[in-house]
Amino acid sequence: MRVPHPRRTRRTVLAVVSAGALVLGASAPSLAATTHHSSPPQHQGSNAQRPVVPGSDYLALGDSVAFGYREATTFPPPNYTDPTSFVGYPAEIGSAFGLHVTNASCPGETSGSFVSTANPSYACETPAGYRTNLPLHVTYRNSSESQLTFAVDYLKRHHNTRLITLGIGANDGFLCDANNGGTCTGPALAATLKGITTNVRTILFNLRYRAHYFGQIVIVDYYSLDYASAAANANSQGLNQAMASAAKPFGVKIADEYAAYQNAALHSGGDSCAAGLLTQLFPNQTSTASGAQDGCGVHPTVAGQDVLAHTIEATVRKAHS
Repeated sequence: MRVPHPRRTRRTVLAVVSAGALVLGASAPSLAATTHHSSPPQHQGSNAQRPVVPGSDYLALGDSVAFGYREATTFPPPNYTDPTSFVGYPAEIGSAFGLHVTNASCPGETSGSFVSTANPSYACETPAGYRTNLPLHVTYRNSSESQLTFAVDYLKRHHNTRLITLGIGANDGFLCDANNGGTCTGPALAATLKGITTNVRTILFNLRYRAHYFGQIVIVDYYSLDYASAAANANSQGLNQAMASAAKPFGVKIADEYAAYQNAALHSGGDSCAAGLLTQLFPNQTSTASGAQDGCGVHPTVAGQDVLAHTIEATVRKAHS
């Protein structure tokens, strides 16, 4: 995702429905050493059955969707120097369950940069990136600390954590678009989906077996910008399947946001933009994001964030029913 510099605004794009290739760099040794490429042992521990209750801790992980990001061309323009002006689904979930929320998400994070900042992001940790120039909802220790390292350290210090949400991988697609002339298909697409699966597996393995967290984890999948578009739907579904296949051995739940947005957009012919689920841009503005509809960005509106939050809430409640 492209992000605004504090002194100048750039057109923002978020990887929501595109998928593309990510060439991974070297992972952080401490985390790479705990990556398991075969099926890990089934998780155990009493907190696997501990319900999400008021007063417990909730760790939100991911990209700009979890962050609550809005494009600079929305109205009123967001205040990028004040992270509290960005409200994503984690805040609503925290309010619904009475949880202490820690939102470590970063706009532009890829699944690779989530694991290690040595891997390319789509403008999260880059010199012109969001985290480099603008405040997040949390403060990282230094520029080399990855979101995964932050999460593992957080969990080791917060033993009352009952919920983690994770939505990551979509920005890998826009990175692939950028690296392949604006179109990511064929071998590049296959490489990205494989990379997302590998990285999500690494993330979940570390949360379970390095941080020793065996409570509830919910994977937050991605919606389609236009359910009338077979191509847009295929891209979203491919990305969601890449995450889901990685999650299978780790006892996680999937919040089906693809279906939730689809149901919410039914009255608008499947158009997430017309349904009011996507950010509305200034008149005559269009997003540069792949698959974006005229007049709309690619990030959730308040109504869109409500849809995401309610789906996650239902997933959490069902797990303990």
